[in-house]
Amino acid sequence: MRTPRTDRGRLLLVLVLAAAVTVFTATVPLLRDWFDLRVYHGTIHSWIDDGGRIYDYRVPGTMYGFTYPPFAAVAMLPMALVGMQAAIVIALLLNLAALAVSLRVLTGRAWRRHGWYGCALAACALALYEPLRDTFSFGQVNVLLLALVLVDAWLLATGRGRWAGIGIGLAAAIKLTPALFIGLLLLGRRWRAATVATGVAAGATGLAAVVTPEASRFYWTHAMWDTTRVGRLDYVSNQSLQGILARLDIESRAVWAVTVLLVLGVWAWRARKAVAAGDWYAAFALTGLTACLVSPITWVHHLVWLLPAFVVLVRAGQPRIAAVLYAVLCTSVVWLWFDDASGVDGFLGSNTYAWITLGLLLGMPVGQSSMWKTLSRRTSATAAAPRQAATAIAAVSGQPGSGSGVTAAATGSGAVSGPGRGLLRRASSEPTGSTRSPAPKPQSSNDRASS
Repeated sequence: MRTPRTDRGRLLLVLVLAAAVTVFTATVPLLRDWFDLRVYHGTIHSWIDDGGRIYDYRVPGTMYGFTYPPFAAVAMLPMALVGMQAAIVIALLLNLAALAVSLRVLTGRAWRRHGWYGCALAACALALYEPLRDTFSFGQVNVLLLALVLVDAWLLATGRGRWAGIGIGLAAAIKLTPALFIGLLLLGRRWRAATVATGVAAGATGLAAVVTPEASRFYWTHAMWDTTRVGRLDYVSNQSLQGILARLDIESRAVWAVTVLLVLGVWAWRARKAVAAGDWYAAFALTGLTACLVSPITWVHHLVWLLPAFVVLVRAGQPRIAAVLYAVLCTSVVWLWFDDASGVDGFLGSNTYAWITLGLLLGMPVGQSSMWKTLSRRTSATAAAPRQAATAIAAVSGQPGSGSGVTAAATGSGAVSGPGRGLLRRASSEPTGSTRSPAPKPQSSNDRASS
């Protein structure tokens, strides 16, 4: 299929795709009715306005309440000043801003090569990605945490490591899962960044203990260990190792611990390899994948942590693989086994997203970012050398005519792009998602908790 070559044709295609995506997202997937945002907003108003306790609040008509560490509630205190409608608008704007930051970090300046047309196609593809759809319609904080962590990845990848660690520390204080990125900093021997991240997380947790000591004591001694507050382990949305085992009716904590240790071993090996190659983006992508697998509960909307892995695949010259896996994560296919995940088809199908996460952990290429930087530097040096030589020759000969001729020849030869420049300028493929309908009984607000 040929893509339009004129701006008018491209605009028409974008409008058609945008309309199709809008119809799909508004009708096919079940909108989540801002359920998690209602948990946050209700908890804060119950705490501040009614003098209630943070972990006692329940959304009316459900058994679900606040499940994050106390600092998350402290960070959400501004919600006490606004109503639910205003909170929805603010949440949308914050998520959009965080998504923009995340994409800017992951793509660098490459997006400029594709102009408005490429950005519009990418926006349509992102709107189809089920974890993002759910994050926005639940009013979740996943993209905000992703942005905080990726800013630290950017700092490390660009040689600004002295400032790294703050984002990871804040993310780990809001939710426990990002704490694994502190482990990555330790693996990479970034002691300063690891100390900063640990200090920020500890400081934020200490601040919460001062603000609400009773809630802090309850969370760290009871709520954190009670997974029933979050939801059923065997629920099809739980795409973690624990979710796989629960759907197999394997309740042994020892089996789960062994699988977690195996996955952590693979992560440590591959992440160290990525760090050794200077490929911090791949290292962070591997850590996000691992965090999703080892967490006891990883709802579908938590899989926004897979986005860096798709970008790494595209950069490594594997856009088709990235597009296929991305498209699967747009289909809501796991909900086909909402009622019954038994049998071989249930084992394979209900855990589809977990298999993709595990496959990316095992097979995602590493070391590509370092290679690009090397090729970029070589290309720049190759282009600069003829100009410097021309200037020197002109100065020695003292003949403007000959100097100009040499300069012209040098410039001409320098304009021939080397293999590095060709690699850097190659346009990446923009994956698009499938519009396959979800299960007849998609995830209901009453079937899960805020997480």
